[in-house]
Amino acid sequence: MTLDRTARPLARCWRCAHQARSFSISASSRLEAQQTPASESTPPPTSSSARDPNTVSTRSGERQLLREQGLQPIGSRRRRAAIATTSSIPFSQLPYQCFQEARSFLQEDRKEKLQQIQQQRDRIERLKAKQCAPQDEAHKELRLTSMRRRLDELKILADINDPMVKRRFEDGAGDMTKPIYRYLADKQWRAYKRTLLMQRITQMNVVPDVLPAIDPTVSTTLSFSGKRVQHGDFVSSLTSEKPPALDIQAYEKGEKLYTIAVVNPDVPAVQKDGYDYRCHFLASNIRLSPTSTLVRLGSLDPEQQVILSWLPAFAQKGLPYQRMSIFVFEQPKVEATENSEYRSLDVAEIKGMKKYTQRQGFKLRSFADRFSLKPVGVDLFRTQWDEYTAGVMQRAGVPGVDVEFKRKRIEPLPYQRKSSERYR
Repeated sequence: MTLDRTARPLARCWRCAHQARSFSISASSRLEAQQTPASESTPPPTSSSARDPNTVSTRSGERQLLREQGLQPIGSRRRRAAIATTSSIPFSQLPYQCFQEARSFLQEDRKEKLQQIQQQRDRIERLKAKQCAPQDEAHKELRLTSMRRRLDELKILADINDPMVKRRFEDGAGDMTKPIYRYLADKQWRAYKRTLLMQRITQMNVVPDVLPAIDPTVSTTLSFSGKRVQHGDFVSSLTSEKPPALDIQAYEKGEKLYTIAVVNPDVPAVQKDGYDYRCHFLASNIRLSPTSTLVRLGSLDPEQQVILSWLPAFAQKGLPYQRMSIFVFEQPKVEATENSEYRSLDVAEIKGMKKYTQRQGFKLRSFADRFSLKPVGVDLFRTQWDEYTAGVMQRAGVPGVDVEFKRKRIEPLPYQRKSSERYR
């Protein structure tokens, strides 16, 4: 068959491509896979078929999965694409030469880190068994703290590049008792959520209105009746009538004692023409750890933990929205040592102090300084007058339901006509 002049180069390229592929086994297998008839290939999933959250790897498929099945995709898109193409092969045995070579290199590096971990443990044991003078105990404890910190760093470096560890973390199956998963969770939180939280509390002047400064080291998630509340969102008075639940995720090992305070800094003080504080909740001796994070404010022990019970959030009629700030404090240790217990606050003694049992005029700064509390977490929501506020205030026994605040109108100065002689 005669080819015109323009088609001859295309024909030559086509012949060269076929001749080159005949010498390559892998390429010919791919060509055969491409030339299989459409009837033998697996039909693409239709819009009505259910999608697997482990294998969906396109944006449209993710949207369809969320819209039709109400499920979130699991893990990263790259991981889901790999599982979809190699579903019958374990993740650690994926048939990619570069992947396996990298795994073997990382395993050798991990062996070196494990040897260093064992050496560090031996050094710690030798130092603990070493006798020293009483005046050198503080220096010994400081060295032990530094060596334990280095040990945790080596544990993180041993697993930081392991793809199986990253996979379990992306799947939400990480064990928070291990340093590597606490490190990854803390890194993920600081990448965006902590920045957003600091932006909200700074923009709404929670700091320095309530506390002069704060450096959050634990993440907080607030929810009312199972519904999550974003930082700074408005919550209706009917919703906030019941005590919320607070999820406090710590990223340091061990159990600690915490104090939770909810303070409103926007209470109007008519006598001094300004604003005052009101404490809506105060509780201490709350034991939490990286694996035990949920605190239901309405389920705490009223004798050993609760100082001031929950007061619903409300704002009187005519007032602008009011900020409800939530602060989490870490209670101090009994001794300045690594394994020392945390000091429990005497709730009965605090209830006997009139200064800290009055809701109106509650100074959170004074309370934190008095008991050496360290602020480690913060959250925020807002409240305003709505159709349910009057009923909530009546049921809570709060006076001032019939009070309405109005802006005082400032009368203009009387107009005085100037003498016309000055304009002549």
